[in-house]
Amino acid sequence: MQIQYYDILPVLKPYIRSICTMDCGGDADTSHIRVLPDICAELFINYTAAPVAIIGNELYKGSIVSFRTNKPVDVQMRKGAGCIAICFHPGKAYPFFKIPFHLLSNTTTSLTDLWSKSAAALEDLVVHAGNNNSRVVLLQQHLLQQLSKADDKPQIKYCLQQVRLSKGLISLAALTQNIGMSQRHLSRQFQQFVGLSPSEYLRVSRFIYSLENLKSDAPDSLTNIAYQSGYYDQAHFIRDYKQYTGLTPGELLRSLNV
Repeated sequence: MQIQYYDILPVLKPYIRSICTMDCGGDADTSHIRVLPDICAELFINYTAAPVAIIGNELYKGSIVSFRTNKPVDVQMRKGAGCIAICFHPGKAYPFFKIPFHLLSNTTTSLTDLWSKSAAALEDLVVHAGNNNSRVVLLQQHLLQQLSKADDKPQIKYCLQQVRLSKGLISLAALTQNIGMSQRHLSRQFQQFVGLSPSEYLRVSRFIYSLENLKSDAPDSLTNIAYQSGYYDQAHFIRDYKQYTGLTPGELLRSLNV
């Protein structure tokens, strides 16, 4: 499979983490890959006649939106498939879809279910654009139109920033105290704009950042890695890995398809 990354328009950079095209040439599907949760939504615009992928056990033929919050998913790209993949920053996809994200958490949804007729019109433009550079330009212009109606929430933006800076180790009490908002109200806001409760978002974030320690310090003991990542003990460390990857930390290190 060929992957090509593209520049993101400056106005979209606060919302989009990456833009790439994915082309699966040859006569065979790709191998199954387990994609770990990263609290992100990802948009796939199909520009070929081939189905996009098998995700879980379901075949998706057209453009889709995948909401990867706190569960892993197995993905297999289909032969002949080609698509543009837009990966949004955590908590930054809501302005483009306007649907409470807790309803979409850990789902893969047809784009027509979210954007109705405009999804088909966009697909048609992308298919006939001629080349991938033109396709990426068209898609970013469409996202800009969606963004013009955006309603950013400064409290959510601040919380997401603090979680990122602390690598998931800031406490929920500290977050609510700093923004002057009750935990119940913050939870409702997180469910709508992020798709998880604040406590679960913190837990997944800690897991994601722990992967850096696991990969860089593989020869070290798992107990030391657990403590470096902010876990109370190795048991909690292993529990999170089993939930978010389906594997123990040791099994994850040995896996070739994650």
